[in-house]
Amino acid sequence: MDMKEAFMPAFINSYFIALGVLLGGTIIGGIGAYLAGEPPFQEMHRLSNVLKIWALVAAIGGTFDTFNSFERGIFEGATRDAVKQVFLIVSAMGGSQTGWLIISWLTQEQVNS
Repeated sequence: MDMKEAFMPAFINSYFIALGVLLGGTIIGGIGAYLAGEPPFQEMHRLSNVLKIWALVAAIGGTFDTFNSFERGIFEGATRDAVKQVFLIVSAMGGSQTGWLIISWLTQEQVNS
């Protein structure tokens, strides 16, 4: 996320981008599984587990900005930017986890599978 953007809109966007990536990718993947003759709910459950990390990466805008903010926080004393990045990552993790939970409820697959 660009640090020139206001923090609260970036925080909210981070959550919903991760949620959208996970839900969208999983649902479209389920449609693809159906068209390929595979069980769509099983594939959706598998995809929701695989896409969690990618939803997080998409929401924070790649890893280089995050590392740059951490480096600036450590070496240049800009701890405010580093703390903001931590909160953006937590927000994206929340969106990713929410999407996973929605897919788990939708597919009714075992959580421990």
